[in-house]
Parts: sequence; C-alpha cells; structure tokens
Amino acid sequence: MKSYQKLTTAVPQPVACQGEEEGSTSTAASHGKLAPWWVGSGLLVAAVLLSAVTVWVLQQVSRGWPGPTPPPKCLLVPESHRFDCYPERSVVVTQELCESRGCCFIETSPPAGGKQGVPWCFYPPDFPSYTLESLNQTSLGMVGLLVRREKAYYPRDIKMLRLDVEFETDTRLHIKITDAANPRYEVPLEVPQAMKRAENPIYSLNFSRDPFGVLLRRRATGTVLLNTTVAPLIFADQFLQISTLLPSRFLYGLGEHRSTLLHSLDWTTLTLWARDVSPTESFNLYGAHPFYLLMEEGGDAHGVFLLNSNAMEVALQPAPGLTWRTIGGVLDFYIFLGPDPNMVIQQYQQVIGFPAMPPLWALGFHLCRWGYGSSNETWQTVRAMRNYQIPQDAQWNDIDYMDGYRDFTLDPQKFASLPSLVEDLHKHGQRYVMILDPGISSTNPHGSYWPFDEALRRGLFLNTSQGQPLIGQVWPGFTAFADFSNPETHQWWLENLRRFYAHVPFDGLWIDMNEPSNFMDGSQDGCPPGELDSPPYVPAVLGDSLSAKTVCASAKQKASVHYNLHNLYGLMEAKATASALIQIRRKRPFIISRSTFPSQGQYSGHWLGDNRSQWKDMYYSIPGLLSFSLFGIPLVGADICGFSGSTSEELCTRWMQLGAFYPFARNHNTQNEKAQDPTVFSPAARTAMKNVLLTRYLLLPFLYTLFHRAHVQGDTVARPLFFEFPWDVATLGLDRQFLWGRSLLVTPVLEPGMDSVTGYVPQGVWYDFYTGSSVNSSGEMLKMSAPLDHLNLHVREGAILPTQKPGTTTEATRRNPLRLIVALSRSGTAWGDLFWDDGESLDTFERGSYSYLIFNVTQNIFTSTVLHASTEATEVTTDTLTIFGVQEPPSKVLLNGQEKPFSYLYQVLTVSNLGISLSQGFSLQWL
Repeated sequence: MKSYQKLTTAVPQPVACQGEEEGSTSTAASHGKLAPWWVGSGLLVAAVLLSAVTVWVLQQVSRGWPGPTPPPKCLLVPESHRFDCYPERSVVVTQELCESRGCCFIETSPPAGGKQGVPWCFYPPDFPSYTLESLNQTSLGMVGLLVRREKAYYPRDIKMLRLDVEFETDTRLHIKITDAANPRYEVPLEVPQAMKRAENPIYSLNFSRDPFGVLLRRRATGTVLLNTTVAPLIFADQFLQISTLLPSRFLYGLGEHRSTLLHSLDWTTLTLWARDVSPTESFNLYGAHPFYLLMEEGGDAHGVFLLNSNAMEVALQPAPGLTWRTIGGVLDFYIFLGPDPNMVIQQYQQVIGFPAMPPLWALGFHLCRWGYGSSNETWQTVRAMRNYQIPQDAQWNDIDYMDGYRDFTLDPQKFASLPSLVEDLHKHGQRYVMILDPGISSTNPHGSYWPFDEALRRGLFLNTSQGQPLIGQVWPGFTAFADFSNPETHQWWLENLRRFYAHVPFDGLWIDMNEPSNFMDGSQDGCPPGELDSPPYVPAVLGDSLSAKTVCASAKQKASVHYNLHNLYGLMEAKATASALIQIRRKRPFIISRSTFPSQGQYSGHWLGDNRSQWKDMYYSIPGLLSFSLFGIPLVGADICGFSGSTSEELCTRWMQLGAFYPFARNHNTQNEKAQDPTVFSPAARTAMKNVLLTRYLLLPFLYTLFHRAHVQGDTVARPLFFEFPWDVATLGLDRQFLWGRSLLVTPVLEPGMDSVTGYVPQGVWYDFYTGSSVNSSGEMLKMSAPLDHLNLHVREGAILPTQKPGTTTEATRRNPLRLIVALSRSGTAWGDLFWDDGESLDTFERGSYSYLIFNVTQNIFTSTVLHASTEATEVTTDTLTIFGVQEPPSKVLLNGQEKPFSYLYQVLTVSNLGISLSQGFSLQWL
C-alpha cells in the first residue's frame, strides 16, 4: 500500500536507497519506499485508531449510514487533511462522480455563509501517483525520472516526467518538474544560473520513491518545510497539481488579492489570473504573484516561488496544507531558506531581480483625478495647492485629456493648454504624468490615426486564432491590443511616445487596463471552441471563464498564445515603457502599472487599483502595500481618500495621514464626485493634510535611502512588524500598522469618530517622532492619543534617521539643510545611513556617482563617516543633530573637539547651526 496520508503532520522517514548506509539523509538526497506510518512506534496508535474507527463505523451502520459505508481507508483521513480530488466549481460533486476518479466520498456539513469547507471528494491514501524510477547526481544537484503507471483523470496525462534539482546556493533550492519527452511553455523570465553546487546548504532534501514525494527540512531545527507525499502529483497537459503540508499556519503573499496580510487557511482558494475588477475580497485581481512567505515556529522563515504564468489557484487548508493547481507550463519551484523574513525576500529578488531606483520626485506627493474636464481646471488645482503651500511634486491626468479616449492624442478643445501647463509645472520644479492604455482604437478612417495604422501594417497586435487582429472594446470603443511580447512592438511604442513627447514633454507614465482589460468577454466575435478558451479545468476565476472581461486565451502573440502570456501582459508593457522613457528622457523612468508579475519592480511601481472611499478600503490598503513589499515592488500605494464613491472630510484627513506614508503617495478620484484634493476642505483639515505631507517631505532622505537599499540588496521599504520581530508571535497577524525600514513605526487611525488609536508597540524603547518622549514596551498594545490632526509615529531605539527641512517639492527640499534624529538604545548606541545623489540620473550607484554616509553613536560620541562622496554632497549641509534618550543633562558638547552651544529638554539633546557640508565627516561628543 502506498502511504500518502498521516494522522499527524509528522513526516514519514525514507529508508536509505541501495548503496547508501541505512539512515543516510545527505543533501544529495536519499530515496526509497516510504516507511508506512503504521510501522514501529505508530503501531499502537494505529491499532487504537483503527479500533475506534471500527466502533464508529459499526455505530453508523446500526443507525443507518446515509448511503454506502465509506471504506476504512477513507475514514482514516482527518478532515483537515482531506485534499480535494474534485475541485471543479461548476459541478455538483456526487458520490458517483467522485468514485469514478478513484477517490473517497464523505459528506460533511457545509460552513455558513456559502464559504468553502471540507471537500466531500478527497484522495485516499493509496491513490496512484508517480514513482521515482531513477535519480542521478549532476554537477549542480540531481536529475531524476518520474513514471506514472496508472492514468490520472485529466486528458493528455504525461506518463514520464523529468525532475531537475539544483542546490543553487546555501539558502536557495531549485526544483523543476517537466515533461521528459516534449518541450513545454516556460515563463520567459531571466533567472540567475548557478555555476556551482552549494557547499554548505542550510537545508536537507529527501525523496520518497513510491509514491514520489519531496521532503525538505531546515537543518538547524529539523523543521519540515515541504512534504509533498500527502496527495498525488498530477501532471497532465492542462492540469498540473502538487500538494504539501506546511510547518505552520502563518502564510503570506500569493497575490494579487484583497485580504488580511496573514491568509486564512480555513479552506481558502486564491486564484491568480489578471483581472480588471474593483478590489473585492475573494476575487482574483490585477496581478499574479505565485510566491508565499511562511513563518515557522521560533521565528525562522522560508519562501516558495512557482515560476509559472498560467491561470492558477492555490488552495489552503487547515492541516496546515497547500495545493498548487495550474493549467499549463511546468512546475518550476524556487525555495528560499532565509532564515529570517527579510533574507527570504532578498533571496527571492536575487532570482526575479531587484527593483529599480526611483527618481526622487517619485517619492513626493502626486495628485490626480478622472474628471478635471480640462487642462485649465487641472491647472487651477495646481495653483490652489501652491497658494496654500501644500507639497506637490506631480500632477496627473486620467483619460479625459485624450481626444476620444485614444492613446497618443490630445483633446484639442478642453486640453489645448496642456503643453503650457506642463511647461509651468517644470518651471516650478514639478512633474507631469499621464495615463496610457494598451487598447488601440481600431475604428478610425484609414490614414487618420497613425498608432493603429502603423501597428496594423507591422503586424503588432494580438491576433485571433484565424490570424486577424483580435478586436475588443475599451474606452475609445472597438480596439486592438498591442502585443508587447513582440520586440518590434517596443519600437512602435517608443515611436508613439516620442511623437507625443514632442508636444507634451511628460515626465512619467501611468499604464492602466493592462490585464488586458476588455469591456466584452473575449472579442467582438466571442472566442472559438477549443481547449485554450475552454480548458478541461478552469481555476476559480471571477466570471468562470478565462476570457471574462479580457481577450480570448487562444489569441496569438509573438512569444506564445495568450493562454500562457496573459499574466505577463502588464509586465511586458512595463518593460517596453521603461525602455522607451529611458531613451526619450535619458533619466530614471517613472511608471505606475496596474497589472504586475514577478520582476515587475525592475520596471515599474504599482497602485492598488480602483478602490472605494470607505474606511475598510483604507484599512485593506495596508496589507495590500505590505504584500507588494514581499513581491519585490516597493513603489506601491493606494488611491488616497478612495477612487470611487464620495469621501468625507474625516475619512480623507485620516487617509491623507496614512497615505503620506505609502511609499507611492497619490490622491486620486473618479469623475462625477466632489473634489478631494487637500485645498477643497476646511482650514483645519487642509492644515492637517499639509502638515502630514510636510512630515513626509521632511523624511525624504530616510525614505530615499530605504529605496536605495531595496534597489541594491532587496530590502523592503514598507515593512510588516513581524519582519523585525519574527520571534514575537503577537506581530504575525498585525496589518493595521507598519514600519518604514526597520525603525519608523506608523500607527494610523482606521475608524471613524476616534480621538485615540490602539496599536502594538514591540519590545524595546520607542520614541515619539515629534517630541522624543520615550515608551519602554514589553511588547504590548498601547492606547495612543490621536486627534484628527495627528498621526502617531515612533522611532525605534538604536536608529538614526536622516531628515531635511521640507519644501513644497522634492527639488526645493533637497537643497535644504539636514537634521539627523538619533534614537539612543538603552545601551547608548545608534546607527543609520544616508544615500545621496542627484535624484534622477540613470545608474548613479552603478557608476559611482553618489555619496554614502554612515552614522554611528557609541559612548556619547556621534560620528558621521563618508564612505563614498560625489559633488552633489557638497551642495548640502548638516545643520542640526537631535538626540533622543540622553539620560543626563550634558555639561558641554564638542563638535570636532570644539565646544558648541546646545539645548537639552526632557532627555532630548539638540545641537543646531552645525553648518557642516554633507561631504565632510564629523564627530560630536557630549560630556
């Protein structure tokens, strides 16, 4: 009998394979027949359980079992460990249907509220799977052959599979399973190639031979990270499935969805298929990110990435367990061993690529709405912001600037003054960003609309299976869709942008509707019959069809069929757009994209889509931005104050406070709703909004340095609390607060009518950002005063934050003097750093055109050390040093050995008028 299922989550031990010593568990892998769970010490437990099951079965029979009595092997499988054998949503699963697949059928009470529950149809312990027929060593790992002798129940079952294992680094393992005989579609993503086998991996890998299974352990703790013996591996042409037990229930990632940061494992299914829909719980949203992070007991962390771009769902269950189901491609897994969550995300980005360094102005405040109606009205908003001296770096326009909603056009009446507006923005150190959609209007008279005519001539659109441009419908009416998988399309995109730039010299681009979105299902002619548009299995996508509000899966693209490339559409457009902007402007590109896929951070940021002006939407933005931090897209934010619906003054004030701490901060609003920019509210609300934006601009040197660390080594910018306190189980579910970097705690008010907020303060000393007053926390929930004009910010002990006197633009701010805020630890130490460059040139770090400073405090001596210098640093001075947590009043302060005036109040030491160039190191001592 083949054993998949155990009554506990303990792992069956593989016996040594022939030629190895008994008990060998080398990283080279042992493989053999699984020792059945009932052997040895499990015998007594099994006997007790079997006798209990027998008694229970007899009781049910005496009462009259509803239907035939299930076989004992089925009754032995605990409910939490029942892996779904019939996941089809469109079918009412009967006992006959279930047993036709060779599976167990036991009815259970459905949960309330129409939610998913325990599957009635599930795999028995002896369901046929693959056998590991051979396993041979390679220079990087192993190669094996998997053979299935009994056909599974999906068409075109693949009998022989190739298993490739590469021990790429000590903390990264690569496992790939594909057809042994025929090539299959694989994601065209550049990934690093290992050159040698890891020498001291922190993991050990074993295999079960029959049935085939992967057992991955963390060496230091013995924790089992993967155990795929719990359900059969299925690998058919259009249905690939593999399941695993999980070492804990603390699982994050798997985007894009609206949910809490910590996923529920209570029979939850997460679908990955890019879709245009307002963020709603349980729906598949704009992007696809098949990556999860899991926190283990004791604070270790690991991550798993499935490099697959086909329609997919991930089923979570309380075992705890997880099932990957995808309908194409291959099973290409990367496992990242951390061991802490920050390192897991760094290791993930070493595979998918580190995010681009944004221009400094991208970190300023952005303002937009759909429905300004004209360039003059847009201009009036900009002038009002200047009049109230409210910080603003970029003004945006939505699709109303276009002529008939056609890309690369300008409404000649309502937006005639747009070029003058852009010129005015540039004179004031501000920037202009406009929207573009990938749907190109197809109904204009020939010769009247160059973008369509030229793309048609060059053959750059998605085509139907018959080879004609696929026609859908978006804002301009009937449209064709650019094929960004074709390199020639990138050139056409560049030419269009260059032509428009000659009239309107934009600074950044907002690429929307790039799932791609379609107002009709498939095309104007529907979709053809066949297994691309109607596959044997359709994951739980919104609309129950792959073509729901998008194009046909059978559409032809240069690189493959849309069936394979759909989830990559936004990534490919972002890549083309970034390349074009670099060629046109010769500066760092700024792009915000709606649809995303792993590696997107190299090319664009992301906003969380068409949210609503509701309090719950404001809350959900926090797990949203934290999830995208996990996905390697740090430049992320939500529409501040909400996109659709009408905001209130209180909601917008609170949201501006929270939004001022989104890495990407933009207030955006839909048409036919009242304006919600800061200038339209009462003086009190307007002042509160202005002040929190000034706080953001004050912190720009700190934020910019965080983005540098993200770009260079994959650090997160907005960060969940558990990243810094992974051993503290109280942090594992927190998603109403977040950190900037490791040291600035943001605790927003997320409910109406409140003048206080309760937040978790992790263990240690934390200082009020505004006053320097301290709280020494044991790791506890604390109630904080939070009047409508106040956002609670706390600085972690041991941190040094570089700040700057804020201006109303980043350009004005960067010329102002610096103030360094030191938050002393209990032992009197602190550390910080600063990255500084010209804010917009390409590859400044890579070319060495930057300054980098380290700040350090020990034994009452602050030192600033310049590790790398550039000319830009000579233009800025460090003016003020503020030190929180100085226990005793100093008698004197010495700057580079010279006595200096100072002030001291409530354990805060302030030394002003330093006047030291950023390019010069210095020391300051207090005695």
